[in-house]
Amino acid sequence: MKTENHNGVQIDPADEKDIQELEAKIKAFTSGKMHEERFRHYRLTRGVYGQRQLGVQMFRTKLPYGKVTCHQLEVLAELAEKYGHNNLHLTTRQNIQLHYVKLANAPLVWKGLANAGLTARGACGNTVRNITASAAAGIDPDEPFDVTPYVQATFEYFLRNAICQDMGRKIKMAFSSSEKDSGFTYFHDFGFIATQKIIDGTVVDGFKIVVGGGLGAQSLVAQTLKEFVPATDIIPIIDAGLRVFDRYGERQKRHKARMKFLVKDLGVELFSQKIDEELEAIPDFKISPVNEVIPELPHFNLPVPEVSESAFNLWKQSNVFEQKQKGFLGVYLKVHLGDVAPDTARALAKLVRQTAADDLRFTAEQNILLRFVRPEALPYLYSELVKLGLADPGYSSIADVTACPGTDTCALGVTNSTGLATELKNILQSEYSDLLTVNDIRVKLSGCMNSCGQHMAASIGFHGSSIKQGAKVIPAMQVVIGGGIDTETGEGFVADKVIKLPSRRIPQALRTLIADYQENKNTGETHLHYAQRQGKRYFYDILKPLAATDQINEIEFFDWGQDREYIQAIGVGECAGVSYDMVGAILGDAIEKLDEARDAYNDGSLSEAVYHGYTAMIIAAKGWLLAKDVQCNTHIGIIEDFETHFGADPEFHLDKPFAEMVLQMRENKADATFTERYLDM
Repeated sequence: MKTENHNGVQIDPADEKDIQELEAKIKAFTSGKMHEERFRHYRLTRGVYGQRQLGVQMFRTKLPYGKVTCHQLEVLAELAEKYGHNNLHLTTRQNIQLHYVKLANAPLVWKGLANAGLTARGACGNTVRNITASAAAGIDPDEPFDVTPYVQATFEYFLRNAICQDMGRKIKMAFSSSEKDSGFTYFHDFGFIATQKIIDGTVVDGFKIVVGGGLGAQSLVAQTLKEFVPATDIIPIIDAGLRVFDRYGERQKRHKARMKFLVKDLGVELFSQKIDEELEAIPDFKISPVNEVIPELPHFNLPVPEVSESAFNLWKQSNVFEQKQKGFLGVYLKVHLGDVAPDTARALAKLVRQTAADDLRFTAEQNILLRFVRPEALPYLYSELVKLGLADPGYSSIADVTACPGTDTCALGVTNSTGLATELKNILQSEYSDLLTVNDIRVKLSGCMNSCGQHMAASIGFHGSSIKQGAKVIPAMQVVIGGGIDTETGEGFVADKVIKLPSRRIPQALRTLIADYQENKNTGETHLHYAQRQGKRYFYDILKPLAATDQINEIEFFDWGQDREYIQAIGVGECAGVSYDMVGAILGDAIEKLDEARDAYNDGSLSEAVYHGYTAMIIAAKGWLLAKDVQCNTHIGIIEDFETHFGADPEFHLDKPFAEMVLQMRENKADATFTERYLDM
């Protein structure tokens, strides 16, 4: 159900409530009535993230599988002009970020998104983040079925779900359209790889489920949880997995609070057993399959322009592929640094309406995919993309460099990733044009070790660092080698850390690595197999001469794109959300959660009402434990410690052990009778 706002445009009531709440929280914070830590915790879950620059915010959208329509792209362009700094930044999470947004304007940005059917709920903070997928899902020649309806259903189910509102850390999910794992499930908390199985003589669509992957300072490859689950049945398993993470996951030591560490500590078998225990009380939700159809397409008599035949053919070879739907083409647009100007976005939307389906996909490589392009429209499309600066060849090649914003806007950035990425792209395009149609070497950069640029999944990756030189500091990059996916098996690998080099020497390091690969690879050997054969020590030895700092040029004290000597300035990042341990505030949060439980009960959302009630009891117990200086690392620890310290306390009048009382929600379906009894305890 939707309502009309003052402009006569329909907005979903849930979005309207979110917007009004955000306005109220901003007012409370700016008037001094809301503590800064509590406000930060709140605003992050609404997509508002503090920038490196004081007084402005990064505003992140939440676009499941990176899909937008032409109209939505135009709306994003307008918001970037009106409230940002005239740039739409495509991220490796298939999202759009706007930068330099004033806090007071955040609700206005959200209103604009809601008017276009978009949201920012859960885009940052300790939530289920944007759910990514293979960009070509739905048109991928290798896919057994289209995964996007299942991504959309998962996104909708968990968007405001009670389980996602107070987790210890963020959760990232990805869907791959085939066993080639083009959705990079291997470095996600939950990954779903499309497959099929014959059951009772019928071909059934389903997913292989993997869990516990992740990049960052300690990168881990996901492990197989289930070899096959029918595609319609994945929601309860995700729900149960999130409950296990919520209850047993670390909360105090944030660097250990990701799901990958819980899966590693428990082991995947015990993790699976705990999921089975949770399934007892979870609603049996099934996703309804959706029939695949060819979308409505434009019918224009397009001119046939004159184009450079050699340039057109190179672009066509590297950026265009035949869809599984015969007679249609998918077209990738390379977007340098993922940055798109509003005017370019509007012109692209107009062009897509003439030549393709009204369905653009942002990719994990910070690019754009157009779908259902007819072959006869290709020359016109190419000629117009040239005018927009979006016709560079070499999609998915070594010259398709991925980079996070780094020190441009991120408080956690150590060095400048965008300036270096631009330098590397220019070198690769001018000096290695023969590699523009080779797609087994990927270069990725991050401004710090947290891997927003996904450097640990790169063939050759770099992350920001520094080197002390007397009283001065040299901006540096850690070189990593050997990440990516084995195209023969679909197996994913994280890169090995090799050596730290001054940032200004990275272009020469890249030249050295390319030359060695070209000279020493075996016939038909991919870069991944070559890197595995040579090993970490081999690359350390060939790059070590570039690491010497006894003779430093003055320019090496300047980071890329900077006009003064490097000064290391690492702020406080907000990637992980925040924790605030003020006892009074925590007990207030418990009351707020109980109110949310009552609201959910009145709306008929019984399972969510129970989980809000569970969370309220955990939060209240945490507050009382902190009052006694008892550390609270996990939900299960809070339950056990509360029983130890307060179980016999007459002030609490507990009719049964606290654990037995709280954990009833694992053993009972959330019908009206149980839910009412549980909330009244």
